[in-house]
Amino acid sequence: MSIDWQQQMSRLQGEMMERLKELCSIESVLDESTAGPGAPFGKGIAEALSYMLELGEQEGFRTKNVEGYAGHVEYGEGEETLGILTHLDVVPTGEGWISPPFAPEIREGKFYARGAQDDKGPAMAAFFALKLVKELGLPLNKRVRLILGTDEETHWRDVDYYFQREPMPETGFVPDADFPIIHAEKGLLDLTLTGTVQTATDEEREWILTRFEAGQRVNMVPELAAARLEGEGDVFALKEKYQEYLLSHGIRGYAEEADDHLMLVVEGVAHHGSEPDRGVNAAYGLARFLDGLSLDEPGGRYVAFINDLLVDAFFGEHLGIEQEDDRVGRLTVNGGVFRYEPGEGQHAELNIRYPISGDVEAIRRQVEEKTKAYGLLISEEDHKPGHFVDPEAPLVQTLRRVYEEETGKNGEPFAIGGATYARALQNGVVFGPLFPGTTETAHQKDEFIPVDELVKAAALYARAIYELAK
Repeated sequence: MSIDWQQQMSRLQGEMMERLKELCSIESVLDESTAGPGAPFGKGIAEALSYMLELGEQEGFRTKNVEGYAGHVEYGEGEETLGILTHLDVVPTGEGWISPPFAPEIREGKFYARGAQDDKGPAMAAFFALKLVKELGLPLNKRVRLILGTDEETHWRDVDYYFQREPMPETGFVPDADFPIIHAEKGLLDLTLTGTVQTATDEEREWILTRFEAGQRVNMVPELAAARLEGEGDVFALKEKYQEYLLSHGIRGYAEEADDHLMLVVEGVAHHGSEPDRGVNAAYGLARFLDGLSLDEPGGRYVAFINDLLVDAFFGEHLGIEQEDDRVGRLTVNGGVFRYEPGEGQHAELNIRYPISGDVEAIRRQVEEKTKAYGLLISEEDHKPGHFVDPEAPLVQTLRRVYEEETGKNGEPFAIGGATYARALQNGVVFGPLFPGTTETAHQKDEFIPVDELVKAAALYARAIYELAK
């Protein structure tokens, strides 16, 4: 059977983009303050899930809402299931967008909105791929289940809950990173470090650090950091020194003076936590400046923790956990969240992505050994083991053939440091949606995806569904 998948999908482009605009207008950021029955992660996420399930019902698919934790849209018959695992939750937006992040716009052929790349755009592309397969009346001998997750950006409580109640697909793919095929992913270890802080009484120091905060999510490079200073030091001289520091390091920021304190702010560049060296960590930039001041003892110790163990050490060098393997590359460390306030405590969250061959317990012990000297202990952790699928497996080889025949480009599988839902599947890999050379904007302001590339990805998904389930 000869099908022009690109041509067939292009006729659905207008409808697909309209539906994506509606989906991306929903502010589906984790909000536990509005959580309740049927909405475990907040009303916005529940609304996004309901939207996709209602869309599925309108298209004649079988749908199921698993108590708001996840849901699925299903088509086809058979004993085996092909799973396509996506997610509808998004990370916080941050500031400085050209257009509102939940008011989608198409400008110069690019679709702008939070979730355009990660992962509402790909989820909608997979939905329309299934719609096309249904419209063409193609025979399938497997059930195809588009699984819609809702907690991928935090703790994966959605897939844990879902797969305790629904069967695991025999095979599947995840549209949540890059083409051609990602067959291996690093292990993921999120560590929360906490400690007590007494109110500073060191009168011999010029400045007292009364607050330090940066970051919203552990898997994002912080784009904003702020420090509140009080004391008897020369405010004018400090502001002048700060401006010189910002200029000499090419960092954006400002100093804001009040009656009883001085606020220092650094503006960084957000990026996905799997590639911390490609963003500009605002917390690191601010801590580097503060390290040169005469600070109170507890404040100075917290700043020293950031400088000594994290600044200019994206690969775990200063923590003593640097390592790599030939399958997924180097270990990375992202300092994603920082909070410090005397009387309230000190807090930091680290996102560590380690090689498949790594020893997670040894990494954990080493981090704990290094950070305890700064009054910080591991209070929480979230661990996801690495993921590996044989590149010669039938799933990988089928997707490679689809990619190569549709694009005319090499489809050799590769590994990444990111953590996708592929590792939630027993036999799953990542398949798109970003083509080689496409700018990655996930977790950044002005997130976008080229419209023509999203349509092209949807065509690949349609053929992949047919080839894997026929």
